[in-house]
Formats: sequence, structure tokens, C-alpha cells
Amino acid sequence: MKPPVKLRSNYEKGSSLWAVRRAQWLALGLTDADMEKPKIAIVNSSSELAICFSHLDSIVPIVKAAIRAAGGIPFEVRTAAPSDFIHSAGRRGTYILPSRDLIVNDIEVGVEGAQLDGMICLTSCDKTTPGQLMAAARLNLPTLLVICGYQPSGQYRNHHMDIEEVFLGAGHYATGKITLEELTEMSDDAIRGPGVCSGMGTANSMHVACEALGFSLPGAAPVLAMSERMKAHAAASGKRIVELVAEDLRPRDILTPDAFHNSAMTVLALSGSINCIKHLQAIAVEAHCDIDVYALFEKLSATTPVLCAVRPNGDTSIEELEAGGGALAVLKQLATHAKLDALTVSGRTVRENIAGYTVPANSAVRPVSNPVSTKAPIIIVKGSLASDGGIIKMGLRWDRPMRVEGKAKCFPAWDLAVEALKAGKIVAGDVVVLRGIGVKGGPGMGMASRIVFALDGAGLGEQVAVVTDGQLSGLVNKGLVVGEVTPEAAIGGPIGLVEDGDTIVIDVEKRTCDLMVADDVLAKRRAKLKLPGPPVDNSWTSIYERSVLPLSKGAALVGRK
Repeated sequence: MKPPVKLRSNYEKGSSLWAVRRAQWLALGLTDADMEKPKIAIVNSSSELAICFSHLDSIVPIVKAAIRAAGGIPFEVRTAAPSDFIHSAGRRGTYILPSRDLIVNDIEVGVEGAQLDGMICLTSCDKTTPGQLMAAARLNLPTLLVICGYQPSGQYRNHHMDIEEVFLGAGHYATGKITLEELTEMSDDAIRGPGVCSGMGTANSMHVACEALGFSLPGAAPVLAMSERMKAHAAASGKRIVELVAEDLRPRDILTPDAFHNSAMTVLALSGSINCIKHLQAIAVEAHCDIDVYALFEKLSATTPVLCAVRPNGDTSIEELEAGGGALAVLKQLATHAKLDALTVSGRTVRENIAGYTVPANSAVRPVSNPVSTKAPIIIVKGSLASDGGIIKMGLRWDRPMRVEGKAKCFPAWDLAVEALKAGKIVAGDVVVLRGIGVKGGPGMGMASRIVFALDGAGLGEQVAVVTDGQLSGLVNKGLVVGEVTPEAAIGGPIGLVEDGDTIVIDVEKRTCDLMVADDVLAKRRAKLKLPGPPVDNSWTSIYERSVLPLSKGAALVGRK
């Protein structure tokens, strides 16, 4: 038998750390016997600012009770709780991506500073899942994530209505396609309870990616927030984290190339958010796992069929995906494509997790023999405008133009592009270039989705392409959009050299994105180019700008060996 794990949280009796810790914890109601038990952090990103986090406090008692019953001692630890729909108001949305790394550091301070023995993370909105997984990889302590669920949606004039439709509707209102009264009515009933956005946006995509990566118990994602099934998983996870500490099963034992293969494969099979790519890459960087996630997605997109088309990719609801088995069903159906010997937090391999599982009859997750599509839902393009790559979310829309050649219209911010659109200065055949909003330029990556939705509202979604070094909402599935172009403008990338009227060619079949300007002309422009200087203030985004790595490293922060 393996000897019992020595708990790092237990200090020598009589030492300074032991004495002051004992005094603090006795005052909190713990006993001397409690202080010998495994000490587990419950990482909670609760907030009253956003509905996606509003229910997390009510999950904590479930997890605490399970940890205590399993012989552990729970300690709740708080982090930042960013919501794209709330926190994108400041600095044109550039707080959103840096908040992911703030969560990582919040966890490091709370868990590593206190020398706790393991952690269970309540994961909710877009940035909490990758932030928690990055922290797990960095600290390499036994860790398990609890998927805290999606929100129930509402109705609008006898049709399904959710927050994604409201976001799209705001773009339509900006161009006069709908009235303020209609937009208001859409938002009245779009959300009927707590949880994350109900479509296959970044939150639900990262939830299933997390399970496929091996960091939540099998069958956890997706799940309706505060449902009995979600509560049962929370309780089971509380028990399991104490066992994980005893087994000394650590994140880097799980975060292997095979695990990333399974996660990327699952995202592609559900036509998930393109934001998963940079998040998974950042997790790999923190785990010291030498894998190129971008190349992995490029490779797997050619061989992974789409097995389920959840809104906005198709008409399937997230509820139907859950009823059909979710991530576990995808792994089962793709067993011949998966890396079955990858280890998971269950203590078992993927092979063992799916061995006794049967996909429900008439599941929304189709078998490989009858896929929704065999076309790649996500493609990576390269060329003279995107020498290090850009990403196109194709979804199931391979009926759109496969080759676009148009004249550039350049903007430094989405609102200026929308104003130009409303003024009739963007017309069919143009290519909108939204730049200077990458990880350095934002700093923190500005959101380009609003101009995409505004173009759709103006009836130009199929006639005007968009190229940007910013990021896109995981819900964007409109028009031909090349996002996250690298190198970005702020570090001298070709996208920063584009001028109004330049010809841009995007060829989906050839996976290319090119700027049709002679090299000598570009050289003259580069000689005159003035890059932004270093940050001059002490804001979090300035700290982030000084520290952030390029997207090829997941936009993680410097200092990883």
C-alpha cells in the first residue's frame, strides 16, 4: 500500500506557523483534530453583478458538507468574477481577457499562500473555467472543477429567446433593423434563472472542454444551473476532492498531450467557441506541456465530424445536448478518435469512464456514421495579412462565400466602425479591418463582435468581411470573420500596415488571408509606423500589457519555464 500523503498544510507543532494558524482556526470554530485533516479550498467566483455567478454561494454549502463528510476541512476562497456582458463596459471591453489571468493569480495567493492541500473550483462564466484550470496547472495541487450550469431561457413572441439573441438584437437595433421597443421586449424574458449563456458560446464550450480534458467528473457538462443533477455532481465532487488529495493525483498527471487532444476534439465535435483555443493553449503553458494547441485544432478539424449543432450553430438547444449525454456522449461516440488512455480526476481513464456508458436513444449527439457535418467548424488561416494565423468560425455555414476579395476600411475601435456603417461609409464588397485591439494593443483584446452583429443587422453580413486582431464572442457565427489575427498591429504586425482601399483576399478553401500590397510599399509604410509606447500607469491592464505573451502562447503571462 502507498504510505499516506503528508499534508503540506500541517506544520510542526510549536512552530510559529503552527501557533498562529492554530489560534486563527480555533477562533473560526475548528478543533485540533480538524487541523490534522486535508484542507480544501473551495474557489468561488460569486458576484451580484452578473446572473451567471449569482447562484454560486448556494452551491458552497453542498460542497462543504461533502468535503466534511469525506474527512476534509473546507475553506472558501474568493476570486474576481468577470462577465463579458457586464465588465465589457469599461475600456471598450479590454478588461475581459486579462480578468482570466487575474483569477489565476487570485487563486495562487489564496491557495498557495495558505498552503492548502487541494482545491475544488466552482466554474461558471467564460473566464472562470480557463482561469481555474490555469491555476490548477500552475500550482499542481489536486484539483477538481464543478460545472455550475447554464441559465434557463425565455420566450419572445412565441419564439425561443436567450441572451445571445439579445446581444445580436442590439447589433440589429444599431442599424435600425429593429426598434427599441422590440429590443426591450426581447431582453424582458431572455433569462429566467442563474447560470451561464445557454448557447454553445465560450462558457458552455469551456465546460465541455473541461470535462473532456479530465477535470470534472464524467457526465458533468452541460447541466442546468441549480438542477438536482448539478447539485448531485457538486456533492460527488466534494467527496472526490478529498480522495484526490489522498491519492496525490495532480493536474500535471492529467494535463498530457492526449488530454488536450480529447478536449480539442470535443470542442470541434460541438462546433464550440474559438476562444477555447487560446484558453487551452494558456492551460498547456501553465502546465509546462509542450503542445501547440493551434496546430492541434488545425489537424483535428480535418478529421473530427460535427455531432451536434447547438444554438447558434443549429436549432438544437443546450437542454437537448444535456439530455443526450453532453460531453460524455461525445467522447463515447468519438471513441475511435479519442485518446482513451488519458487519465481523469475520476481516477480512471477515458476508456474506463465510457466503458459502461450508453448514449441515450435519439440523442442530440449523433454517431460518427451520421454526423451533422464533416466540414471543419473552425479553421485557421495564414498569409501575408496573418503570417502567424487568424481564426474563422465556420460553424455549419459552408454555404457562405468561400473567397472574398474586397477593399479595406480600417478602424481602431468597434464603435467607430458602427458609426461609419450607419453613415453608409461601409458598403458591399468592403473588408472591415478592426485593429489595434489585440492582447498588447487593447491591452487585453477588445471585442469585435458588435460590428459583426451590426453588419448582420444592416443586411451586409454576407457582403462585408471582417478582419481583426481582437477577439470575438463565442456566439459569433455570422458572415466571414477572421479573428485574433497575429502578429497584432500593436507589435508591428501586417494588419497595422493596411490602409483604406487596399485589397484583401480571404480564401477559406486555401486557408489564406492576404494583403495584396507590394513588399516595397509595405516596407515604406513600416518605416513610418509608430508603435504604441510602454504603459504609463499602474492599472491592471497596463501590468497585463507588460507581461502578456502572444496568442501562440495562449496570452498567458511571462515567467513560465
